[in-house]
Amino acid sequence: MRPSGRKLSEMRPISIETGVTKHAEGSCMIRMGDTHVLCTATIEDRVPPFIKGTGLGWVTAEYGMLPRSTTSRMRRESTTGKQGGRTVEIQRLIGRSLRAGVDRVALGERQITVDCDVIQADGGTRCASITGGWVALRLAVDKLMKTGAVITDPLIEPVAAVSCGIYAGQPVLDLDYPEDSEAGVDGNFIMLASGRLIEVQMSAEGSTYSRAQMNELLDLAELGIKGLVAAQRAAVDA
Repeated sequence: MRPSGRKLSEMRPISIETGVTKHAEGSCMIRMGDTHVLCTATIEDRVPPFIKGTGLGWVTAEYGMLPRSTTSRMRRESTTGKQGGRTVEIQRLIGRSLRAGVDRVALGERQITVDCDVIQADGGTRCASITGGWVALRLAVDKLMKTGAVITDPLIEPVAAVSCGIYAGQPVLDLDYPEDSEAGVDGNFIMLASGRLIEVQMSAEGSTYSRAQMNELLDLAELGIKGLVAAQRAAVDA
């Protein structure tokens, strides 16, 4: 039995609210159960020096958790003068995941930065950030296309992410914190809407796992991604 009472293949409730900030070119609040992430997309007519003059666009990301997004207050990383290793790893994951669904030639020589700020954390913050980040990116690109700055849609297909793991000896979909903290195996699956894989992060937290178990988790992830993509499309088409 899962702590939440959910079925093994049941996602937490998902909601994506768009247009939640005034100034960003694209924004949304994604809620996956009690994990809430604010995602905003900013368009700039510049690119990093290493691709300047190539005609290619760039999509990058920044990630952070608010001090009381967890059960006890965390210090702001700005007070320490540097980002923690976990933060850097997650924002790089978000950036390269979103870029996998972008035609950078069609985007043109401009940069879109997706900021993901965790308001409340209950497991799966990186997955929620990627899923909501794509919605913010989609809305920003829609504005570029509406003004004629971009002619061909640079977004190839939706990008979404979900966690799966082995909890109490059973494969489960979309781990919340109580499950994540005790899972024997923990994995994050990032995919395109078509089901093609972008990245898989899997680790044995308390026990090793078999090839058959990995396949079970992948099947669960595909099921979860379909639900997330449906929520993304409903949000941007609303």
